[in-house]
Amino acid sequence: MSRTPVSHPIFARCYARISQVVEHRGLAERRQALLAGLSGQVIEVGAGNGLTFAHYPPTVARVLAVEPEPRLRRLAQAAADQAPVPVEVVGALADRLPAGDRSFDAAVVSLVLCSLPEPVAALREMYRVLKPGGQLRFLEHVRADSPGLVRVQDLLDATVWPRLAGGCHTGRDSAASIDHAGFTVERLERFLLPKVRTPVSFFILGTASRPPTGGG
Repeated sequence: MSRTPVSHPIFARCYARISQVVEHRGLAERRQALLAGLSGQVIEVGAGNGLTFAHYPPTVARVLAVEPEPRLRRLAQAAADQAPVPVEVVGALADRLPAGDRSFDAAVVSLVLCSLPEPVAALREMYRVLKPGGQLRFLEHVRADSPGLVRVQDLLDATVWPRLAGGCHTGRDSAASIDHAGFTVERLERFLLPKVRTPVSFFILGTASRPPTGGG
């Protein structure tokens, strides 16, 4: 598993600005839906600049927010100070979460799986720290639904996009990765944001769970 420190200072600065624009154009509502009904102990993996924090319902007792990029982590800490629930922000990698086995009721990923070096390994780590029956909530941009746009995504991902966007890949099949990690997908919604077909406008929002018995 990777131990390399994560540092994307230029991308972090750009993301902090662009993400605010996207929030106001519809992503904030999707984050609200992502977190609705959560309760208990939650781990958020790849918290970025903490835009999800404001949407956690009061039924959540505590959030452990993991963010490895230093600049984004500082922004996340500022957001945590204003959050409606207790949020602890820590620096760690997704494939080595600072948590014990079966210690969380839910895990949250938002625009994260696209940028991880080994998304299935990271998802298995989330599986490890979830209690049996615990939920994985996910909001991710994913592979397009047409051959032409898939070819564009593959070209971008093989060339400039990951370098410009902090390791992000436009065309990952994150739903398949969630399934391969051992989760049971219970709800899956596909949507466009914005409502224009581009290589980066395909999203999924959903819920998966760690089986209540068996599975490690």
